[in-house]
Amino acid sequence: MLKLDELDRKILRELQTDATISMDALAKKLGSSKTPVWSRIQKLRKTRVIERQVALVNPKAIGLEETFFVAVKTDQHEPDWLEKFAAAVVNMPEILEAHRLTGDIDYLLKVQVQSPSDFDRFYKELIAAVKLHNVTSSLSMECLKQTTALKI
Repeated sequence: MLKLDELDRKILRELQTDATISMDALAKKLGSSKTPVWSRIQKLRKTRVIERQVALVNPKAIGLEETFFVAVKTDQHEPDWLEKFAAAVVNMPEILEAHRLTGDIDYLLKVQVQSPSDFDRFYKELIAAVKLHNVTSSLSMECLKQTTALKI
């Protein structure tokens, strides 16, 4: 783990808010000059503290109105099943996040789709791809908070 100083932390906080900010504007905001800020950003990229920069797309603006959370329980824990499940998850673009959990539920999936009928199509593809013991889905009625910014 890279030891971050206060300048690194300030840079990361700013870039999490707006990664398109110009180097001049960022340096000015941080009370520094452009060259040391640029060098720090390069170091943060090289050490994979900054993994990548992406555009965050508003799902509703492109017709993906519905968010479902899918709780998966399995009675399969063999390597072949795990590999097949992981491949299905990776290959289904509707799945934005997939987490293996402790407790009663084995996996939790965050799924973004156009409509409930689109979710039904997705669900049928998922259960056709891999045998699941129990699947429960919940439609998100309202998102109270969504961020990609980490507390730094």
